[in-house]
Amino acid sequence: MSLSANPFPADPDRSAIWTMLVPRDITAYIAADWSIVEGDFIAEDFMGINGNRTDNPDGWTISFPTLAHYRDEWLRQAQEGQKVAYAEDVEAGIHRATSLTEIEISGERAIAHKKFDGTIKMADGGLDRLNWQTLYFCRKVEGQWKLTGFVGYLPYPMGKAG
Repeated sequence: MSLSANPFPADPDRSAIWTMLVPRDITAYIAADWSIVEGDFIAEDFMGINGNRTDNPDGWTISFPTLAHYRDEWLRQAQEGQKVAYAEDVEAGIHRATSLTEIEISGERAIAHKKFDGTIKMADGGLDRLNWQTLYFCRKVEGQWKLTGFVGYLPYPMGKAG
């Protein structure tokens, strides 16, 4: 069950994209279980751009030329996250910091604007700060929305270099 309320309950397309990018992605990340999200991608059409926390596109890089490159980094980050001792439920904290309310759909293509802005309390008394945004590119294939790539690790809000 999702810890976030779907902002698109009456819109099947946006609801499906939101479900893919918020509750399913967070559940998979917390579990470091790629198999939960593996079917959400079009592998042969995938490319991930790393915004390197700058709003200047000249500093963006193709860090993930294939889905395999992205999967390996996603798993590395998820496994590192499992080693952090939190003072609160990390899944609830990620949901609290995550916002996905803007999804543009044009025919069989979509852009979803996912933003992270919040903190999660750590066991050592510190805070884990989540503050970036990602633009996800989607394509509808045989009635299902799939991810073809993203531009991520962008400052949030733009104009604020990290």
